[in-house]
Amino acid sequence: MNSTNFTSISNSSIINIESWFIPFDILNIICLIIAIILTIMFLIIIIFDKTCHTVPMMLVANSCFAILMCASDILWISIFTLQRDLQLNQYQDIFCIFRGYLTYVLCAALNYSFLLQAFYRYLIVVYPARLFWQLPRNQFIFIIIKWIYVFIFPLPFTLTGDIIYNVNNQICQIPFRLSFTMIFVAICVYGIPVPLIILIYLKLIQYVRKMNKRVIPVNILFRAQRELQMVRRTMILTMIIVILGLPYASFIVVSFFTSPPLYHFRIAYIFVTISLVFVMIVLLEFTEPLKASITKKLHRQSNIIVPNGTQMNRTMNFQLNILY
Repeated sequence: MNSTNFTSISNSSIINIESWFIPFDILNIICLIIAIILTIMFLIIIIFDKTCHTVPMMLVANSCFAILMCASDILWISIFTLQRDLQLNQYQDIFCIFRGYLTYVLCAALNYSFLLQAFYRYLIVVYPARLFWQLPRNQFIFIIIKWIYVFIFPLPFTLTGDIIYNVNNQICQIPFRLSFTMIFVAICVYGIPVPLIILIYLKLIQYVRKMNKRVIPVNILFRAQRELQMVRRTMILTMIIVILGLPYASFIVVSFFTSPPLYHFRIAYIFVTISLVFVMIVLLEFTEPLKASITKKLHRQSNIIVPNGTQMNRTMNFQLNILY
């Protein structure tokens, strides 16, 4: 690849500006803007459409908000990376560590928001009589606890200086290497929520199969199957993030034994940003109230346009009849 070498005045290090840096930066920014626009649109619908004012939709809004914040943080990172790449410059600005901290906070917030959705569906099916746990107030408390947790767990390694500026990738992150901090972050961000979502899904499958073998009212069985389908959809959303996050995870594993590729963060983050767009598109497909609200608004607009066209045709026919 063609590259341009330059020497940084701040630390006298030579870094390469590869020819693919700028296109990757721009692609990152485009994907993130699309994800942000979609999340804002979904949140506006949830806030103003009264049919979306339910506990499940509150949990969906929590996931949308986490995606919005995560995409905004990575967009902030990508814009500064693009600026440095264009200027052939590298430096650590005052917000670099803070942006790195937010990355771990918001990625964890997204995964745990999906866990809250799966847990709520599990409560509805397995413990339908325990209404206390299904109350909007209690689910909102769970959301608040989740946000408190994700803001607290990265603080120790942030304050101890484990998040450092990576010159080649123009980003502040925890270095990929075999360390307690790296293992701790991987467990907190992915190792806890993702296996729990899978476990809830498997438990619900087992529970519904047992229900099929017993004499149970059809409406109860139907509701259990419907909630199982919703948990399956939640798991699919999680798997999209996990699968497209495999390059990031593979670089972590590789770093335990040898040095990862020089531009591992740049490569990994392009998959992360693409996953956010896919998640928003699939979320729209899986969330019936959102689809219904958008369809209703589009249908209402078409009804406004069609009568006007019909009236115009009638007027033209009337004028032609007069002429003839």
